[in-house]
Amino acid sequence: MDKTVLYQHCVQWAQEKIDSIQSAITSAQDAANTETKSTAGDKHDTARAMMQLDVEQKSKQLAAAQKNKMALAQFTPESGSKKVSLGSLVSTSSGIYYISISVGKIEIDQQIVFAVSPVSPIAKAMQGLNAQDEFNFNGRQFTINGVE
Repeated sequence: MDKTVLYQHCVQWAQEKIDSIQSAITSAQDAANTETKSTAGDKHDTARAMMQLDVEQKSKQLAAAQKNKMALAQFTPESGSKKVSLGSLVSTSSGIYYISISVGKIEIDQQIVFAVSPVSPIAKAMQGLNAQDEFNFNGRQFTINGVE
């Protein structure tokens, strides 16, 4: 598995998330700005308040998506270590994990890799371990086959 391809996939995923949320915020703000005052004032005020809540919620999602993109900037696909750390591609007895951002299941060239955050429970369980080390996660024993 090529770490550069995985890294680029994660960068693209993060950017698409940012673009989608920004578009949703713009749409919600446009809708709020074009909402005309109706004769039933309470309905208008409620609608504007709901739109404002939607914008605030999406703004929080945008901040989280931008945080993901910044996390990716902390390492390069070439960075690596013999120990599991940020940017590692870890092959285990249960699957392959890319310690980067929480994208989830990625399928590339018919191979499945799980992109997980370094603060996820599985990444924490593997943190600092080397190839051939074993660890427990959710009551199961795993072996690290390799670390890139």
